[in-house]
Amino acid sequence: MMRITGWLALSLGMTLVAACDTADDDPLDGIDDTFVSDGKTDVAGVEDKSPAACALLRVAREASFDELDDDVRLNAKAARAIVAAREDDFLPTLAALDAVRYIGPAAVRRLDTYAKAHSAYACGSQQVQVLATNDFHGNLKPPSGSSGRITTAVGTPPTTVDAGGAEYLATHLAALRATNPQTVTVAAGDVIGATPLISALFHDEPTIESMNAAGLDVAGVGNHEFDEGPDELLRMAYGGCHPTDGCQDGDAFAGASFGYLAANVVVDDSGETLFPPYEIRAFRAARVAFIGLTLEGTPNIVTPAGVAGLSFTDEIQTVNALVPELKRQGVETIVVLLHEGGFATGLYNECAGISGPVFDIARGFDPEVDVVVAGHTNAAHLCDIDGKLVTSAASFGRLITDIDLTIDEVTGEVSAKTAQNVIVTRTVAKDAAQTALITKYDTLVAPLANRVVGTITGDLTRLANAAGESLMGDVIADAQLAATRAPAQGASVLALMNPGGVRADLTVAQITGGEQPGQITYGEAFTVQPFGNAVVSMSITGAELDAVLEQQWTLVGGVRRVAMLAPSAGLTYTWTAASADGDKVSDIRLAGVPIDPAARYRITVNSFLADGGDGFTVLKQGIDRIGGEVDLDALTAYLTATSPLAPPTLGRITMR
Repeated sequence: MMRITGWLALSLGMTLVAACDTADDDPLDGIDDTFVSDGKTDVAGVEDKSPAACALLRVAREASFDELDDDVRLNAKAARAIVAAREDDFLPTLAALDAVRYIGPAAVRRLDTYAKAHSAYACGSQQVQVLATNDFHGNLKPPSGSSGRITTAVGTPPTTVDAGGAEYLATHLAALRATNPQTVTVAAGDVIGATPLISALFHDEPTIESMNAAGLDVAGVGNHEFDEGPDELLRMAYGGCHPTDGCQDGDAFAGASFGYLAANVVVDDSGETLFPPYEIRAFRAARVAFIGLTLEGTPNIVTPAGVAGLSFTDEIQTVNALVPELKRQGVETIVVLLHEGGFATGLYNECAGISGPVFDIARGFDPEVDVVVAGHTNAAHLCDIDGKLVTSAASFGRLITDIDLTIDEVTGEVSAKTAQNVIVTRTVAKDAAQTALITKYDTLVAPLANRVVGTITGDLTRLANAAGESLMGDVIADAQLAATRAPAQGASVLALMNPGGVRADLTVAQITGGEQPGQITYGEAFTVQPFGNAVVSMSITGAELDAVLEQQWTLVGGVRRVAMLAPSAGLTYTWTAASADGDKVSDIRLAGVPIDPAARYRITVNSFLADGGDGFTVLKQGIDRIGGEVDLDALTAYLTATSPLAPPTLGRITMR
């Protein structure tokens, strides 16, 4: 190898190394194979991370073969080599361009000269829009009750707006995309899992098809993506008929047209991630990386079978380890799709009263992370955490977070970022493709919804007696205990059910699908429990159980609320109306034996309660959590196993 010196090295501003192969017919290009950089100034005197380098690299990335060959005046070998190289590599730096065979200082000088003469290749800033959702949970139809509203103003009562539904979500997404052609639509987990009947009965294929039609581009995995195990999740991503039920809708299932990401979900046998850890999108010279991951604690809230053979790594360590790898690829803008959340007390576009793990995790992320799209806790907030934009869009498709990034093409860095949560109102036109999809599955679901799952001998109503106990609530608690009694399912000894989750009665005279009086259909059971919460087993002390029961009387938003939990059979207690809040409950017994305040008990609640829902914050202290099946499945299995089911005798709760 011969070192080049004299006028040529001087004119190029660096040391050149003679090539073994000739790149061009031009004698200058006869040495264009490799070069030696001084680490600051690269080929042909062009500084890396400069406007000149940015424009030069744009020519290399974007110009056609003919333009490179005829106009830039590279020879065919060099032009062909660049075109081939950029198919696998973005050519993020001059060093990457130099690594391409037949490319050296003379070729780069010609690229530089051409870029300077053609202003179309000049670098400036790029406006990139990210539209984010989280925790959609297959809500193709507009969710009902409080699950289908967004609070817009505090008050008594608060001001709310009806929101959600795939027909409206798709319309809002399309309208927002129309404001910026450089848009990426993302989701931070739980696109599927714990879904309504119209999706759940078809193993969530309708939800995947709905998101395909709505234009979802990238989704991080959430804990509910693992409800039916990794093999089923892979089927959701890549398609194919269900291994047991086949293609229930009569046609093939193509899988997701969007990319699933799972940076911290490792397949034990291979050591590889279940899905790619990240996806990079290019907007001219600006590159944006989307990293997707779920909470490290996913195995604690999913059935063991759902995560068998998988390991879940620390969120902070996972993301921070990827940052250097992304920077080597020329990425300076990083968006994390994190299925972990927190809590906020403010309105949907505020950052008030925040708490929870997502904010601590965001603080631990490398400063190179620009945006964290959060989920899991169904919160709504827009926060600045140590310079990182941390967002969440409630749940069920009620909000879209519209994130606008201004990215400097020269540095790759975000120079400005803003966000707003947009309410998915139901006052816009319905998206026709979503309407057609919902109609299709509504028709198909009818015979499945009419399937008889059990028989009752008397009405099971939500109406509570004076003590606060209801027949329907008691049966649901019994069903959830039955689903988690076995050691592998949680080894629970008692269960509690919140009254707000009991949405309908089951009556003997009710006929919805041609069944006989007393027969209960799957659709009727679904109406009772439509939320798709998972059952969660955990350990709490007797003292904590007492505290949970005391929280049935509490202040929520400054208003006194009474929410009597339905207990499973064998759990009894008394409460005294005249006693002060916080000191109402006494004589708590399990199978007639007084509860020991110091002992630990395995209990079962739904995932809403497990996360402190309805003000039962003590349940957040429960340890050794195991996620179980969907609450509706627990109820239907119980109705089948106990048919004909007689209404239980009230008296588990007594009042004095």
